[in-house]
Amino acid sequence: MSTRKRHWLMKSEPTDFSIDDLQRVDVEPWTGVRNYQARNFMRQMQVGDGVLFYHSNTEVPGIYGIAEVASLPYPDPTQFRKKSKYFDEKATQEQPRWDLVDVKFVRKLRRGIALDEIRAHSEALGEEFALIRKGSRLSVLPVTAAQWKLLLSLEES
Repeated sequence: MSTRKRHWLMKSEPTDFSIDDLQRVDVEPWTGVRNYQARNFMRQMQVGDGVLFYHSNTEVPGIYGIAEVASLPYPDPTQFRKKSKYFDEKATQEQPRWDLVDVKFVRKLRRGIALDEIRAHSEALGEEFALIRKGSRLSVLPVTAAQWKLLLSLEES
């Protein structure tokens, strides 16, 4: 296992779970990821990895806070609950299909960094930055150390 700290961007609709909600509860399991690529990214996460908390499907989508990964990946219990909107009839306790990590609140940004502002820096962020790549709708995606630094520098501008 690598001890190098990684960085991620995790999206949530603020009507479902916002940075304010995370601040209130401090630590929350990141349930409901049902995309294999996003799940595989979560399986790479280590305790202490940095997370950019992104509000999606809202009037001004963007980065509104910082969190950190607070657990190693483990099976998402919602996949086993028949009444959950995240239930997966093919998942079993012996062979779970979906994992999650716990996410811990670090801080809210002094100001949100809107998607339009992020797009304005697309050249510096690079083509591989999935958030601004056409057709990419991942809810969990990797962020390089350089991208992390650039994105957080926008908070000051």
